[in-house]
Amino acid sequence: MATTKLNHFDIDWWVIQKRAVYAGVLLVALCAIAGGAALYIWKYGNPLKNVADKSENLPGARFMSFEGDVRVIRAATRQVLIANSDVQLYPGDTVQTQADGRARITMADGSTVVVRPNSTIIIRDNESADNGKRSSVHVVVDSGQMLVRTPQQSEDNKNVIETPKTQNRIGSETNASFGINAEGTEEIRVNSGAVQSANRLGEEQTLKSGEYVSVNQSGTISKPQRLLDVPLPLHPRDLEKFSATNGSATVTLRWQKPQSGLPAYYRIEVATSPFFVPEGKVMERDQLTVMQFDASDLRPGAYFWRVRATAASGQTSDWTEPLKFIVTASGANSAAVRASHLTADHLGGDVYIIRGMTSPGANVRVANREATAAGNGSFQIQISAPPNAREVTIQVLDSQGNAGQYRLSLAGSG
Repeated sequence: MATTKLNHFDIDWWVIQKRAVYAGVLLVALCAIAGGAALYIWKYGNPLKNVADKSENLPGARFMSFEGDVRVIRAATRQVLIANSDVQLYPGDTVQTQADGRARITMADGSTVVVRPNSTIIIRDNESADNGKRSSVHVVVDSGQMLVRTPQQSEDNKNVIETPKTQNRIGSETNASFGINAEGTEEIRVNSGAVQSANRLGEEQTLKSGEYVSVNQSGTISKPQRLLDVPLPLHPRDLEKFSATNGSATVTLRWQKPQSGLPAYYRIEVATSPFFVPEGKVMERDQLTVMQFDASDLRPGAYFWRVRATAASGQTSDWTEPLKFIVTASGANSAAVRASHLTADHLGGDVYIIRGMTSPGANVRVANREATAAGNGSFQIQISAPPNAREVTIQVLDSQGNAGQYRLSLAGSG
């Protein structure tokens, strides 16, 4: 009996030791794998990092550029964000521009929307599949004005712009704008391409290049009429200077009639802000039947002007792009306005943020973008640099009409 018990004990002991050996081998193997993975990551970096980054960048529309006060309201949390280049826009998100705000957004199908000042849009859908061969983009213009431009695309690409009273299918290679007026009427302008529009009653209208329709408060779409183009500004040229006499100057503004459409009269505005906010307007005149206007009693400083046309039918053209002119004090010192601490931060692609210091309230212009220096003299402007540009020119103008010009290298900016 004793011998039998001893043999049984020896067998049980041997089994226990064998399991321990297996466990030890497995543990060593796992440690080797973990060590090898750690060595690989240390030497070559995380192989999944780019995959993760790519997956994060796939969803969401993005800001190509923005200026002034632009806000984003998240659909899920109602959190309000200030627009920046890192903010992605998801279905349900709202974009709001204030009186001095403007934003350019790129969508999943390669189309671009431009949100004008005092406007609100909502992104309903923004999806792309099969490497862009199939996409669905749906944007709601809730108030204000928005422009849309689509690239060449197939029938499988769906781009819809919705307004309170219409739903519009945007064709390939189309450039159109949608405006919502305060009184509840709407306007659709098609500069090129085609738009298939339908109201809430299901009535459809196909708009072609160079056509315009209005939508009344009941939602009825008017018959297409010839699009009234913007007038052509002639004088003063952008950044032209005038000398004040006895403390003020008179500047004659001139323009040509639109190349398309028949204008009945014009409206002119002059302001100290390129956004023509109410507090910055210097003068405005309507019902002008001649193509010039004398802007008088202008004190030294920087001014912006724009003009639009109105047809007998009531159709109004878009505003011309703001042009800037400068009134300088008689005998003013031509010494440059100082600017310092100039930097260019590269955001990606051809987009940069230009920062610096100058005189408080001075107007700063870079690559056709404008900003006003804050009370402490600081300023920042987001720009899109020209292709292959190595530097940009910074123009500074103070309230007395004194100017300065600086060149800033873009090389090495991060």
